[in-house]
Amino acid sequence: MTMFGTNQLLVDKHVEFIQNLDKKQDGLEYWMTEHLRVSGIYWGLVALFLLDRPQALDHEQIIAYVRGCQNADGGFGGHTHHDSHLLYTMSSVQILSMLNALDQIDGKKVTKYVLSLQQTNKQTNGQTIVCGDVWGEHDTRFAFIAMAVLSFFNTQDQLDTNGIVEYIRGAMNYDGGFGSKPGGESHAAQVYTCVAALAVAGRLDVVDRDRLSGWLAERQLLCGGMNGRPQKLEDVCYAWWVGSALDILRRRHWISAEKLVEFVVSAQDEKGGIADRPGDVADVYHTCFGIAGLSLVRYPGLNEVDPVYCMPRSVVRRLGLHKWQDKVPESWSQ
Repeated sequence: MTMFGTNQLLVDKHVEFIQNLDKKQDGLEYWMTEHLRVSGIYWGLVALFLLDRPQALDHEQIIAYVRGCQNADGGFGGHTHHDSHLLYTMSSVQILSMLNALDQIDGKKVTKYVLSLQQTNKQTNGQTIVCGDVWGEHDTRFAFIAMAVLSFFNTQDQLDTNGIVEYIRGAMNYDGGFGSKPGGESHAAQVYTCVAALAVAGRLDVVDRDRLSGWLAERQLLCGGMNGRPQKLEDVCYAWWVGSALDILRRRHWISAEKLVEFVVSAQDEKGGIADRPGDVADVYHTCFGIAGLSLVRYPGLNEVDPVYCMPRSVVRRLGLHKWQDKVPESWSQ
């Protein structure tokens, strides 16, 4: 009996669920989600690595497919012949990193693509925004992704880090949380991207640690699950979005790990996969982030996940990316 009682993770069922995802090609859902193919591979692979079943998928097949999603501009699309976007570029780099195949792509081309998407906004005190693609959408997600992607190639010093940090600072609200951009409502997923970006930049001093930790802890509801903002329903994915930010802040103990595990496990499908909440249909997104959330609270048998890069700590350490931990304010260890 562990500290988590009898709450059992259905490891074998989840592995089988992920393995079967690409075999359901006769359904409408498979083709309607074509634009998410790279994301789906990333979510499934993270779950398998954390479950300690990395060989459950064909690595060479995945590598060949992901390489085929890279476009002439250096970025990656969500599927072959799809336009480049930072979201899929990040997932592709993470996939290849986990499979120890990052050297099979041209890092200079990726760097050039990412750098092409940063823009200095002279009307807001020199804040630098990062767009998700050539069409100009921007928010704090892309600020994090730009810094994270370039850190894989040790080229993040080519970004206007100070300007990006100011953009993130501008997105911080009175409650300590962060929105999608300056003036946006605080949201747990955006909090993760902002805190993770500041961790990569070595600028966690920007964060109001106590206020943000309190706001994040309040996301846990009586059922044990968490929501992304006040007055919203609980959702398994926030086990990651909330939990990772608290982990970076060194405040993971501000929530009940036991109650969180109970909620995530209750959202499992007996045939495999995890849903957003009990009784709903399982999907690979919630399976990934549910398992990642369990890893954060040290669920037994799971490999440890890095709270910044959402990959196994062993992979992050192999790449030398774990050094963000050396930049955490010394006072936070108290």
